[in-house]
Amino acid sequence: MLWQTVLLALGLARFTLAEFVLADNYPIASFFDKFDFFNESDPTHGTVEYVEAQTAVSEGLVRTAGNSVYMGVDYSNVIPSGGGRPSVRLVSKNVYNHGLFILDLAHMPGGICGTWPAFWMVGPNWPYNGEIDIIEGANTQNQNDMTLHTGPNCSITDNGEFTGTMPSWLTDCNAAYGDYNGCQIQATATNSYGAGFNQAGGGVYATLWDSDAISIWFWSHSGTVPADIVSGEPDPTSWGEPLAMFQGGCNIDNSFKDMQIVFDTTFCGDWAGNTWSGTCSNLAPTCTDYVLNNPSAFTDAYWIINSLKVYEDYACT
Repeated sequence: MLWQTVLLALGLARFTLAEFVLADNYPIASFFDKFDFFNESDPTHGTVEYVEAQTAVSEGLVRTAGNSVYMGVDYSNVIPSGGGRPSVRLVSKNVYNHGLFILDLAHMPGGICGTWPAFWMVGPNWPYNGEIDIIEGANTQNQNDMTLHTGPNCSITDNGEFTGTMPSWLTDCNAAYGDYNGCQIQATATNSYGAGFNQAGGGVYATLWDSDAISIWFWSHSGTVPADIVSGEPDPTSWGEPLAMFQGGCNIDNSFKDMQIVFDTTFCGDWAGNTWSGTCSNLAPTCTDYVLNNPSAFTDAYWIINSLKVYEDYACT
């Protein structure tokens, strides 16, 4: 219908003034040089031991292979009670304010009981400078959750300009007073996360963060990734409606500042552990019991990254 065409045109008009140039590449050969290895206790109380760089390399948890990067977890050893399964959490050395972030993955760790992987961005003094969860899920989940966490006075509304689903009870992004749910938009396609994502050969996530909104697109490798992304000249105006658009009662620039890129795979904790009683409870009495005593269950709990690139609006460079 004509009115629907007009609304879509108006929705995409917000992207038309931007011309994006490559600001930060993460070359495969030197990928890990651009990250710090976080090796403190897990802030989300997971059954995990985040290891530093030397251990990650020597234990085979990270490596480059051809044109891709591998990041995995220990899947060989039973872990003593009170310990955590070795894994990695990478935090970018570079800090960002706005940008177009494009991640091409061949594989992710999701869809496995006990796991809680994420690709996300976070600012200092959490949650007052924001968190953007681009890829996230727990246990056997097969659809991606995209979530914001902020300080007070940030909420989102369904503007009808994205293809995901916004639960009515997840529109307040405020995490400052102990409500860690945040505001969320959920994918509906089963190739957006976990086993379905991997069976389709992975895919590409693009996240545009500017003063107006935070928008996320996804393309499965079983389909067609836009040619402008492949050529290194991304043009969001040609991509159609995003999977998610976070916009509404939120001053984006006040709520999201000085963000770093993070990859991690944790186990159990505040999400995967607290939802263990669903599809996974037949495997062990608790999530922690299962994670510590079943190393081979996590053979496929790994990331394979084909590329990560950050673009900036030419007008802002």
